[in-house]
Amino acid sequence: MIKRLVAADTASFWRQIDEAVAFEAVADPVVVERVDNILSAIRRDGDTALLQFTRQFDQNDIQSVGELEVSAAEIAEAKQAVDAELLAAIDQAAKRIEAFHHCQKSESWIIHDEFGSALGQRVTPIDRAGLYVPGGQAAYPSSVLMNAVPAKVAGVGELIMVTPAMNGKINPLVLVAADLAGVDRIFKVGGAQAVAALAYGTESVPKVDKIVGPGNVYVAAAKKALFGRVGLDMIAGPSEILVYTDGQTPADWIALDLFSQAEHDADAQAVLLAPSQAVLDEVAEAIERLLPERPRKDIIKESLLNRALFIEVATEQLAAQVINHIAPEHLELSIANAAKFSERVRHAGAIFMGRYTAEALGDYCAGPNHVLPTSQTARFSSPLGVYDFEKRSSIIECSLEGAQALAKIAGPLARAEGLHAHAASAEARLAIESAD
Repeated sequence: MIKRLVAADTASFWRQIDEAVAFEAVADPVVVERVDNILSAIRRDGDTALLQFTRQFDQNDIQSVGELEVSAAEIAEAKQAVDAELLAAIDQAAKRIEAFHHCQKSESWIIHDEFGSALGQRVTPIDRAGLYVPGGQAAYPSSVLMNAVPAKVAGVGELIMVTPAMNGKINPLVLVAADLAGVDRIFKVGGAQAVAALAYGTESVPKVDKIVGPGNVYVAAAKKALFGRVGLDMIAGPSEILVYTDGQTPADWIALDLFSQAEHDADAQAVLLAPSQAVLDEVAEAIERLLPERPRKDIIKESLLNRALFIEVATEQLAAQVINHIAPEHLELSIANAAKFSERVRHAGAIFMGRYTAEALGDYCAGPNHVLPTSQTARFSSPLGVYDFEKRSSIIECSLEGAQALAKIAGPLARAEGLHAHAASAEARLAIESAD
């Protein structure tokens, strides 16, 4: 029984949409309090606290902090454990991701104004970045590639990875992907304590300038609490997909595309827009028929029951309004005129155009980054990319003539603001005569 709505440009409809997509992952005061206590302990006690929390939360009964860092021997062992076909797939995905992200590199630039003064921008990479990779029972080598490759393309000096190691072991796929992507050091720590260690630094874990990568509610709460002390990519919410179909794409394809995000967890959200109830019915039938075959059918079912939404949209104009209001993480335009319609889309993390472009291709190997804004933050945020690992410094170099011309503008403005020392500083060079 997936919730259904009929789109209409009314206040009540938009209110129902807002209620359906609302999600606040770190609002639980109990979670916030626990995370605050963990952050304080790591900041105060460093490795001692990190060791204690790793034993407590990661089911990792390590005896010393020296065991936290992954060794070269463990990486070599992981390479031997991974099937050759999977190794080739990771390598091919990494190359596609790298090729795409090279196109994002920013360049420094300088212009000269009419006085010969130089004005510009210098682009430099951050010195050290931290990468959080979820662990536990799951393995996400794709997350490693999507976070590490753009950092390396940007020229980050050192990349530190943290990931929980259940019973002291990290999935070999994750280690292979990290090695292939150029990760410099890997630590077997997870949760809020790992985020804190990266933000504050401990005797073993280096302090970083920026932390990227998704995690559970405790990781999200830790990142939110540390905003400002360390740079962050985003506070990620549950996975989302919005599919807009015109009814001409096979219903089975649409159902599987919705499953692809619903299988992440019970809080993931799958939204379907279609021009009629008949099309929605076809997809609903396909879901009922295909769901029992899915290995993660219980998670998918709970996700669909909890948060899925089917919306009848009578016109493309109304469909565009709904899409831009929801601002989905993943948007599939499974329609005949996908490229043309996409020009109406202002808010979406990634746009998958055409019937053959399954969102799952973007998750692994298409090239663009799969770390995307969730929970309607695509209204003001962008996918993770090279630019997230770059900084820009403004460059200003005035000629004497330029300094004097600008002083005649800055001086009056400074005095109008009551900042007379500013005015005096700007005008100090006015008495100098040009050597020319």
